[in-house]
Amino acid sequence: MQEMQALKVNSYLSLGEITKLLENVEYILMASPSMMAEPELPIHFSVILNTSEVIPEEVKPLILEKFCRELGISATSHVLNNRERIAFALTTQETPMPRHIIDDAEANSIPWTLLHIIDFLGDSEGFKEAKDGLSGWSYSYNN
Repeated sequence: MQEMQALKVNSYLSLGEITKLLENVEYILMASPSMMAEPELPIHFSVILNTSEVIPEEVKPLILEKFCRELGISATSHVLNNRERIAFALTTQETPMPRHIIDDAEANSIPWTLLHIIDFLGDSEGFKEAKDGLSGWSYSYNN
């Protein structure tokens, strides 16, 4: 397998640009290779819902199950299902790359918005690229 280069972040969207970007976005799906060693699951998934509303605890697993069913994800582990800080980086890719901001110092230096994220390890035959070392994301829009 060839060595993959990390995407270079050129800049981040401002809060106003984030608001405009998220108009009509239902969710954003990200898939990348898991950074954890086997026997852990091979793909790191992030589903970013375009809401900052608090989702009831009893509903969270149902949302995860829906995405897993629709995306053919056969197993999950290490699930984070919560509202978190999300920034949007401009790279050489066509659409801004969502970034889950964990570090408080970083959160103080770049614009971000609070969105609901479902972050987990999983496996799926439909995401061969992530198993082969590539990362990607796609935006799903409301009709």
